[in-house]
Amino acid sequence: MLTIRDLRSGYGHIEALHGIDMEVSEGQIVTLIGANGAGKTTLLMTICGSPRARTGRIVLNDRDITRMPTHEIVRLGLAHAPEGRHIFARMTVFENLQMGAVTTPPRYFAGDLERVLTLFPRLHERLDQRGGTLSGGEQQMLAIGRALMSRPRLLMLDEPSLGLAPLVVRQIFQIIREINREQGVTVFLVEQNAYHALKLAHRGYVMVNGCITLSGTGEALLADPAVRAAYLEGCTPTGDAAATGAEQDNVTGDRSRHPTGVGPSVAARASATGFSQRDRG
Repeated sequence: MLTIRDLRSGYGHIEALHGIDMEVSEGQIVTLIGANGAGKTTLLMTICGSPRARTGRIVLNDRDITRMPTHEIVRLGLAHAPEGRHIFARMTVFENLQMGAVTTPPRYFAGDLERVLTLFPRLHERLDQRGGTLSGGEQQMLAIGRALMSRPRLLMLDEPSLGLAPLVVRQIFQIIREINREQGVTVFLVEQNAYHALKLAHRGYVMVNGCITLSGTGEALLADPAVRAAYLEGCTPTGDAAATGAEQDNVTGDRSRHPTGVGPSVAARASATGFSQRDRG
C-alpha cells in the first residue's frame, strides 16, 4: 500500500531523514518506534507533503505522491492524526467531525458519523461541546474520529498515547486494533510507547537519528534484546490488560447506551447538514 524508497527530508540546511526505506502492507498495523527527535514525525509530515522530500520516492496505492499536493494525497485515501491532536478548539465535536469529511461525497456523511460515534461513545455524549473543553483522552478520540471521517484506506497516527493516563492509553490502543480489524483500515502508527505499539503491530521499524536501524514483526522486535534494553525497560504485561466494566465506561462512554452509535436526533442532524443537502442537489 505504502512504499518508501531512499527518502531524505529535512528543514532548511538540516537533513532529518537519511535514506529511509519502508513498506506498509495493506490490512496491517505497522509501528515506528524511536526516541524523541529521531525523525518519526518528520517522516509522517513528509509523506503528507510538508516538508517536501529532497530525494527518494513515496508511493501510495501505486501512485507516486512524492511531489503531490497534500489535498490530493488525502483524496487518495490517506488520513493523518497528528501529534498534539490539533483539533479545532472553538468548534464543537460535531463541527470538528464535519471538517474531517470535507473531501468525501456528502452522501456518506451520516453513515460515517454513525461509525465514528459507535467507536467513540463519549464523543456522542459531547457532540455540542467545544473541542477545547474536552479532556486529553477525549481530544485524542476526536482527532482519530475526525481523520476517519475522510474514509481513509491508510490512517497515520502520531503519538496517540502522548500525555494520556494508562487506562486511557489502553483504551486508545484497543480502538486502534478495532479500526484495523473491523473497519479494514491499514494503520501506520508512530509511538514512543513501544510495548503497546509492538504488541499491536504486524510489523515494526526502529528509527534512530533519522535512519531505520531495525525492522521485523512486532513479536520479533518485542523479543529483541537491543529493543528491550533501549525501549522496554520497566514495561510489564500488566500494562496491556484490557479496560473492563466501569473503567471502560469512564474512558469512552457506555456503548450499551447507544448500541447503534447514534440516536435518531443525531441521524437527523447529520441529514440536515450542508453536506447532505449538497448531495441532494
